[in-house]
Amino acid sequence: MSNQLYINEIQILFDAVQKSKIFEDQKMMTDAVPLFPIAEINGKYEQEKDSPGFDLKDFVMAHFDFLGARVSVQREDHFPIGQHIEKLWDELTRTAYEEKGTLLKLPKPYIVPGGRFNEFFYWDSYFIMLGLQVSGRVEMMENIVENCAYLIQNTGFVPNASRTHFLSRSQPPYFSLMLELLSETKDDETIYTKYHDILEKEYAFWMSGEEETERGSGIRRVVKTQDGDILNRYYDTENEPRPESYLIDIEDQENASGEEFYRNIRSACESGWDFSSRWFADGEHIQTIETLNLAEVDLNCLLWHLENTLAKSSGLQNLSDKENYFTERAAKRRHMINKYFWDEKTKIYRDYHIKKNTKTPSEHIAALYPLFLGIADQEQSQAVAETISEKFLYPGGLVTTTKKSGQQWDLPNAWAPYQWLGFKAMKNYGFVELAEKIKNNWSSNVERVYKNTGKLMEKYNALDTETIAGGGEYPNQDGFGWTNGVYLKLQQN
Repeated sequence: MSNQLYINEIQILFDAVQKSKIFEDQKMMTDAVPLFPIAEINGKYEQEKDSPGFDLKDFVMAHFDFLGARVSVQREDHFPIGQHIEKLWDELTRTAYEEKGTLLKLPKPYIVPGGRFNEFFYWDSYFIMLGLQVSGRVEMMENIVENCAYLIQNTGFVPNASRTHFLSRSQPPYFSLMLELLSETKDDETIYTKYHDILEKEYAFWMSGEEETERGSGIRRVVKTQDGDILNRYYDTENEPRPESYLIDIEDQENASGEEFYRNIRSACESGWDFSSRWFADGEHIQTIETLNLAEVDLNCLLWHLENTLAKSSGLQNLSDKENYFTERAAKRRHMINKYFWDEKTKIYRDYHIKKNTKTPSEHIAALYPLFLGIADQEQSQAVAETISEKFLYPGGLVTTTKKSGQQWDLPNAWAPYQWLGFKAMKNYGFVELAEKIKNNWSSNVERVYKNTGKLMEKYNALDTETIAGGGEYPNQDGFGWTNGVYLKLQQN
């Protein structure tokens, strides 16, 4: 029997389980491992479901294993935070040498975020690597890169996370940044040439559809502006409820205003920002989500880095045609980033609305990317630094947007990745005092929560440093991969 499970193979049973809410967390059923062949489980379900006394939960528990549902360890001993993180690296290490249920197999061990997230996540892994670098765990950094390369080689991209139901989308493309980090750690440039073909393959995934795209519209992850310029957007090939948030999506869709509600929801998940007022046409309600109409500043900056990295790896191999090609593409994209995302009036980078041919009203922390990657000029960086200081920096760290919507990627939550991006962005342009303030505000928040709870959280409340963060589709998780990584890296800087 194959151990690989695609949710659509158990769709009728799955639908019943998710709609009956027998598990508090909808992710439980997506992570379940069938104990018998799928056809046999489906047959028995059809046979028994209408019989008197049939209990759905008993049936599911008898036919599936829930290995993935690890309970977080409650420790009696309270180590200093750094020591605690060192222990967590081992606790968060997993292997998947064979397929189990929806879990994809991977060639190397990896680190999971923690809590309910018990699989390999793409962009989380970069921020985890920052901490592994500080901990001297170079082999695990190499494992992460190898796993990403394996996924790109075998599926054409790195899925959102290593499960079959994530094979329709990726996450922010951080692979080129992972290589840069590993190359810097090992002082070895051959890493770029070793993974050159993988970089090209990932680039082809993001640029697929470029030739056919019409002005003012998009195909897959590529959009063409009214002026005929090429930009990128987040996208998902499926237009149906997310299995891991099945019931929530079905309920939200009932009052949705736009077309392709499910695809818009899923496409926002590709950004890692699930969810935020950033994606909502009215800035308030998830039912107005319009991710597909936007070209995003963070994505385009990351693809600029990928193009730049491809130019570099081509140069190292004396592939002058390719080096010229990618150098030109990177230069063109740099120009586009300033043309489409820089808002001269409010002095911040914003996303771009393809249909309306205008910048979106949402003010958000992804404006840091052009500074994080060195794309902004000194004048722009000065303006962004002032905006960040005035509108985004709170006692507990940097918030993601200036809007309080109840969504987890909005005010008042502070997320680890953006504390590192903010710190690094400000250091790049010489705003050392602001960089230190970002680092200290968030780090002290992390330390306070750790002191009170013994845990490192997925996200933090930046405004009220007396409480723990909330909002979103599930409770705040502890573990937590990227928090551990960014905390260690900031302490070292």
